[in-house]
Amino acid sequence: MSDRTGIEWTEATWNPTTGCDRISAGCDNCYALALAKRLKAMGSLKYQNDGDPRTSGPGFGLTTHEAALRIPYGWRSPRTVFVNSMSDLFHARVPLDFVQRVFEVMAETPQHTYQILTKRARRLRKVAGSLDWPPNVWMGVSVENAESLDRIDDLRTVPAAVRFLSCEPLLGPLDGLNLENIDWVIVGGESGPGHRPMETAWVEDVRDACDEADVPFFFKQWGGSTPKANGRELDGRLWDEMPAYRLEAAR
Repeated sequence: MSDRTGIEWTEATWNPTTGCDRISAGCDNCYALALAKRLKAMGSLKYQNDGDPRTSGPGFGLTTHEAALRIPYGWRSPRTVFVNSMSDLFHARVPLDFVQRVFEVMAETPQHTYQILTKRARRLRKVAGSLDWPPNVWMGVSVENAESLDRIDDLRTVPAAVRFLSCEPLLGPLDGLNLENIDWVIVGGESGPGHRPMETAWVEDVRDACDEADVPFFFKQWGGSTPKANGRELDGRLWDEMPAYRLEAAR
């Protein structure tokens, strides 16, 4: 089962769906697509479907997994869970009733904290009213450059206990960033073959905006050939701030 992970801002992953396709510049070097290719070659059943049985591809066709809905019930200890690290729950090809069932599982396992991240902010906004939002669900959108800032406006309409931004990979300055009703911001550089560089000024500007708005700031990595190639320090220190909700729940 999906469980422990090396992602610094979470503790476990859970993938009730797998697969996705490109929607913006942040997708160009998708780590999940590269990982899906490897998992398919290793024989993982989750990554054999490419959406078309007549073709062979990277195993990244959008697929829902009924059996995966049972996984969180088997976790004995509470944990913070990144939902769909290998997909996007709000992809247009994920049926609304399946999204609703994912939310039911999260509501029925209140000992866990769930973090959902999407680039499909418009669909998120459209269906949010059809979902029951338990207090253990955090909702985030990816914001990789100024062209994706409108996703934040969609996120602001969602009744999640915590609303957060993942600015990873950060591909340009976020001029005009508005953090009203945003509870947390993650920033990170791209890693892997063909990684695109991230400028220090872009990171510092987001960090300073968080400081001014009193929003917790988490700096994940500078990126490079590997995720840890250039470390995680910014101005000589680590930035591992988390929302107050998470800190209170941990007590």
